[in-house]
Amino acid sequence: MLEMITNINNAVNGIVWGTIGIALLLIAGIVMTCVNRGFQFTHVLFWLKKTIGAIFNDKRITAHTSRENKAISQFQSLCTAMAATIGTGNIVGVATAIILGGPGAIFWMWVMAIFGMMTNYSENVLGIYFRRKSASGEWRGGAMYYLKDGLGSYRGFKKIGMFLSLLFSAFCLLASFGIGNMSQVNSIAGNMESAFSIPPYMTGIILVIIAFIVILGGLKRVAAVAEKLVPFMALLYIIGTLIVIFAHAAAIPSVFKLIFKGAFAVNAAGGGIVGYGMQKAISWGFKRGAFSNEAGLGSSVMVHSSSNVKEPVQQGMWGIFEVFADTIIVCTLTALVILSSGAVDLETGTMISQNAGAGLVGEAFATIFGSFGSKFIAIAILLFAFSTTLGWSHYGATAWQYLFGEKSSVIYKVAFIIMIFIGCTMSLSLAWDLSDTFNGLMMIPNLIGLLSLSPLVSKITKNYVDREIKGKDIKPMRSAFED
Repeated sequence: MLEMITNINNAVNGIVWGTIGIALLLIAGIVMTCVNRGFQFTHVLFWLKKTIGAIFNDKRITAHTSRENKAISQFQSLCTAMAATIGTGNIVGVATAIILGGPGAIFWMWVMAIFGMMTNYSENVLGIYFRRKSASGEWRGGAMYYLKDGLGSYRGFKKIGMFLSLLFSAFCLLASFGIGNMSQVNSIAGNMESAFSIPPYMTGIILVIIAFIVILGGLKRVAAVAEKLVPFMALLYIIGTLIVIFAHAAAIPSVFKLIFKGAFAVNAAGGGIVGYGMQKAISWGFKRGAFSNEAGLGSSVMVHSSSNVKEPVQQGMWGIFEVFADTIIVCTLTALVILSSGAVDLETGTMISQNAGAGLVGEAFATIFGSFGSKFIAIAILLFAFSTTLGWSHYGATAWQYLFGEKSSVIYKVAFIIMIFIGCTMSLSLAWDLSDTFNGLMMIPNLIGLLSLSPLVSKITKNYVDREIKGKDIKPMRSAFED
């Protein structure tokens, strides 16, 4: 039975994360870029000003809502979303891409991220537009809502929209226990045991206690923790990577040359484990890029929809910034650390190091930090992976509430917390594979909804650009279910 499940999962996983699935993600990103007239390019200074720039000069971005108001601030929604997206993929995933796809995979990771910006943007626009308030007063939004109320509003598509919304929610619920929980804490436990000799059961107990305090406190508590944890962990990791990169500054020009050379070379110059050619570079670059920032999977929109913002495009721009920060900044820094540290031959692109995953990144850090390098990566994975678990607890709770109602959500939260301990103490090779599959399966109904509603996203974007950038006096398009 176990072998049969494994075989079926491998077949489904091959389809979802293979050429067809990655092509669908790329096509969706290109379509959303075209219908929105290249918003991420043509208005780059504007969305930077309205996101990262606004954090420092607009108090409304970071202002907390009152205790009675269940919405969270725009900055909290970003941090909670990034808590879920910045995870082991930014460390282990990048290392895997370089090993299996060569340095050129990093270029194609950038390409996927550039188009993924508009996929994530469009998800957030639709999330705000079709969100609604729950019985407790919290905003609920996500692919399940724009599938049901958006796609389902088309003539003859009511049942299809409802079916796809239920399908998405079921996949999301299952993925939350796998990719959003057990696989993340399993990485934490393994690295903490390797770096600090802490038994997995002890790691599990500590994480369960913290998760119990945070997750049972609801979204506002999760957001409050993410608001403090994400900037801290991101800055800590960025500073660490910059120290390594500056120490190897002389190698950086050769690193970029190798990335571009590997991206377009039909065959890698030196052969070896990295020499999979252009096809492997594209495949692994696209795959790791999509897996890292989750654009197109319909996950982060569930927390972005809980923001106190009224303008769909305003939250859409945070979606652009989320992908930019996750892949263009954090993943790129990881790649530069690995490639500049001597792990790869900068002339041929041949892999020199025998390490893989977190061990490869730890080896790169060890060139500057010595034995502390592996410990630094273990701490980074602890922060990245556990923050992912906290973020995914909200995604799973949203899916549970959509399927079973809000009153029973405590059942999901307790089960989610119990799974943290199980994830820390068990061998989870099958769980990793299954979670990868369910995570990818979320993509299919989400992209159907996204592409079918692309004219609406375009209309909302044009309305906003005309008002806020071109200064036209026209009525704004806002949430379809706004109070």
